[in-house]
Amino acid sequence: MTATSAVMAGGGVVATQAARRRTFAIISHPDAGKTTLTEKLLLYGGAVAEAGAVHARRNRRAARSDWMDIERRRGISVTSTVLRFEHAGTVFNLLDTPGHRDFSEDTLRVLAAADCAVMLLDAAKGVEPQTLRLFEVARARGIPLITFVNKYDRPGLEPLAMLDHIERVLALTPVAATWPVGIPGDFRGVADRSTGTFHRFTRTAGGSTRAPEELLSAEQASESEGDAWTVAAEELELLDAAGGTLHAEDFTAGRSTPVFFGSAVSNFGVGLLLDALLRLAPPPQPRFSAGGVLRPVDAPFSALVFKVQANMDPRHRDRVAFLRLCSGRFERGMRAVNARTGRPFALAHAHEVFGDDRVVLDEAFPGDVVGVVNATDLRVGDTLYVDEAVVFPPIPTLAPEHFVRVRNLDATRHKQFHRGLTQLAEEGVVHLLRRDRDADPAPVLAGVGPLQFEVAVDRLRNEFGVTVALDATNWTLARRTDAPGAGVLRASRHADVLHGSDGTDLALFTSEFMLDRFVRAHPEVMLDRMLTR
Repeated sequence: MTATSAVMAGGGVVATQAARRRTFAIISHPDAGKTTLTEKLLLYGGAVAEAGAVHARRNRRAARSDWMDIERRRGISVTSTVLRFEHAGTVFNLLDTPGHRDFSEDTLRVLAAADCAVMLLDAAKGVEPQTLRLFEVARARGIPLITFVNKYDRPGLEPLAMLDHIERVLALTPVAATWPVGIPGDFRGVADRSTGTFHRFTRTAGGSTRAPEELLSAEQASESEGDAWTVAAEELELLDAAGGTLHAEDFTAGRSTPVFFGSAVSNFGVGLLLDALLRLAPPPQPRFSAGGVLRPVDAPFSALVFKVQANMDPRHRDRVAFLRLCSGRFERGMRAVNARTGRPFALAHAHEVFGDDRVVLDEAFPGDVVGVVNATDLRVGDTLYVDEAVVFPPIPTLAPEHFVRVRNLDATRHKQFHRGLTQLAEEGVVHLLRRDRDADPAPVLAGVGPLQFEVAVDRLRNEFGVTVALDATNWTLARRTDAPGAGVLRASRHADVLHGSDGTDLALFTSEFMLDRFVRAHPEVMLDRMLTR
């Protein structure tokens, strides 16, 4: 085989393997049931024998998507989690995201790595503010959405009202893929619109195992469910008359979303959702570089660093960089170039990640997520490549809205204090701001919400042995500016200018009034709401 034919054969393998990948995120408002749905997808995908437990190679071990101590204490997700599993010949990379608004920045980073997203809605509440915010981000990134209306076994909106609500709030065409039989709170099962069959569910103890499911024809469903089926059948006729059919081009372009109804806690409808991900979620596609050039999936290796997490294994004080493969084939031990630094980087310690559980990974393909251990030189937003140089667009992040000064309460832990703050800033847990670029005895922590500060304080104490105090400030919003703008801002005294640890200049205002006043006086100054990493 010639060198050229070998390359072509390798490209064929990459394209074939990429077609087997589905990389998707789950986005939702807090308490919509996201973590529960995540674990039930793992259950139906065969990754776990019971919800909350995983068979990892030969050892059965607990591996929940919420693996951090603070997550388990507070009962909320504060960091994204990567969960990889195979089902029906397809490799799924499930990216579980925090639902709380205060951790929106982490979700933004995850969406940079996803090809599709499941939008999870509470049947009683519909599209909530945080869901809307994340939806707008997904739409801006052109990510197709699959909607799962959860908690239908509780009182909530009627299904037709839910479809109207989705269309009105999101300006998105909802197309029912399944239809609930029984009113909210008296959930019997769902009708599959593609086949006309009825999936009748039976509860299991605690929802820890797959729900027994009975597949009935329309005639059988009418006989067994009576009026509940009659109402559902009439509603389905209305949908058919309205032309509610999902068109692939509208779904891919983000103009329409298939809607599934179910109850994650009871395992109702989860299997149908997983089948839909298998059928509808797109495999990895060519990705635009920062220069607007498409890089095919079978081009030489390239990857985007979308997340950095330290101390996942507290015993070894490790640092894991999560890479989303964009093109080519990854092989453990290969050397790539970091586009930011221009220096080579050895990908020797690479793992397949499942929550906080890791297994050595020898190869991976576009769509896969690789955890690189002890990646001290990698930052969020870095591009790695082999042979053909490429730089992917920076990952957007949100301008902070909360600001506190942080003080070290133990002078003997000075080095640990600054090392911990630097680490948390590099991970994106908080923004670290200083008046002086080189040193500041009273640095500022900035974030989208105050829970980010709680996480930072907790991690400084538990991972770096540092006790800190937080002091309130009077700033309420920030905008990114440039060097000329920073000079004008300082002279105007409308805002304070602090420097981010990544070199970004941020203008901090005490109120919208002060911001508007400055903008009217100096319209030429760059003030950007969206930051990048």
